[in-house]
Amino acid sequence: MTLAPIALFTYNRLEETQQNIAALQKNFLAKESELFIFSDGPKNEESKKKIQELRLFLKTVTGFKKIIIFESNENKGLANSIISGVTTLLQQYERVIVLEDDLVTTSNFLSFMNGALDYFSNNNSIYTVNGYSPYVKKIDLDSYYLHSRCFPWGWATWKRCWNENFFDIESMEKYISENSNILNKFKKSIGEDAPGMLLKTLDGKISSWYIRWVFNNFLEGKKSIFPVLSKVQNIGNSSNATHYSGGISAYKSKLDYESKNLFNFEKLIHLDDSDIRFLKYFSKKYKLLHRFKLMFTVNGILQIKEELSTKIFKK
Repeated sequence: MTLAPIALFTYNRLEETQQNIAALQKNFLAKESELFIFSDGPKNEESKKKIQELRLFLKTVTGFKKIIIFESNENKGLANSIISGVTTLLQQYERVIVLEDDLVTTSNFLSFMNGALDYFSNNNSIYTVNGYSPYVKKIDLDSYYLHSRCFPWGWATWKRCWNENFFDIESMEKYISENSNILNKFKKSIGEDAPGMLLKTLDGKISSWYIRWVFNNFLEGKKSIFPVLSKVQNIGNSSNATHYSGGISAYKSKLDYESKNLFNFEKLIHLDDSDIRFLKYFSKKYKLLHRFKLMFTVNGILQIKEELSTKIFKK
């Protein structure tokens, strides 16, 4: 099996990055894997100091076959960093595994990702392998499923699937203007939140590589593979996160504690794009219900207070 290089994107979060790398080092395939770290540049003097501290730590990292650090002098932003970084690696390699600094992986994350990349390498209907999975009920825990929506929390793809032009905003705007019903179809297949996220990106209100990747996969009719047991945990819902808005995450998942490193990918289930077991996580109704349930727990009340205070102080 050919192991994919790991692309890790960092900014100024030392503690999260340390947790990320500590977990990666415990992966079964870490010592055989090449790690490429893309360290984005500072937005201001405050972030400059944090980035300097982070880069000092990065230079001490061991435990991988090879470690290469790309230090940017300018602030590219997460979207541009990921697009350019993945493009760079896929010019040299046939596949890549992508992580952001606020993701903690299970010990078999690399085993699962590389296994899936290898097994589905010639399957042109699949464009993305996902390490994280929102929990889908009534599916065997040792199974895998396909859906048209991918997830940005630990993912992988192949050179055959990647094209930097996929992220061109003008091309997307032109396509949408010429296909009036496309956003309705996008919503039904990908989720209630998807059209709004895409339009905000096209308008420059947010900067998201992810929704552009999702949109192109949707247009191409491509699928993403998910494990039922998630191999990734997101620890980035804090005020230190670049894109954190004080929101409460309503995603539920079952983390893989089994530590197995061999997977039977023949146990593959094709979810219908409209399957509510998956799409519910992206609906306003589900998110409101989740907040309502939080009101009856002490920890939930604290989460709601933090969300409200963050939104008030940002105004």
